[in-house]
Amino acid sequence: MELASYADFAVRLVNSEQPWRGTDQLTSVDAVRSLFGSPSRAASLADESDLPRLRAARTRLRGVFEAAAEGDEVRGVDLLNSLMIEYPVSPLVSGHDYLDENGRPRWHLHLADNAPTAAANYTAVACMGLAIHLTELGADRLGICQAAPCRNAYLDTSTNRSRRYCSDRCATRANVAAYRARKRQEALEATAAQA
Repeated sequence: MELASYADFAVRLVNSEQPWRGTDQLTSVDAVRSLFGSPSRAASLADESDLPRLRAARTRLRGVFEAAAEGDEVRGVDLLNSLMIEYPVSPLVSGHDYLDENGRPRWHLHLADNAPTAAANYTAVACMGLAIHLTELGADRLGICQAAPCRNAYLDTSTNRSRRYCSDRCATRANVAAYRARKRQEALEATAAQA
């Protein structure tokens, strides 16, 4: 797994809550396990104590995305660094499942899942992935959806740094709303011109 792909862990955690809708998906141990995506040693450690820990980490990670979206890179990096100090990672060289043309392992780095709790592991991996994404692509590649009322986090991987929405659905909704607003304005101006 490419280390930058761990940044998706941060997005999944942040987007597990939608405060504008009053929804929170982190309500059970099964929800914690599902964040991991696939079964792992860390996911199997999940228990009730991980729920408040992950909610607290989620709030802090949202702060990283919000600071970056507001153009305050230094604050975003400071918030991320404080999380990484609190949740350190252990890199591990691995060659599983990937063989080159000569049958030798293709060595690559993984982040080990040896933290004492599921929340500690998940947060450490999410922060490291986010840090790699930020340092390789820039803080301006972390965003908060601009489609009202959505406030989901996203990672901008577009070639021209143009992403503004968390999904195609939000982009479509925002574009339709803008189109309708323009049409209303045109109708008002036409009515005013006739008067």
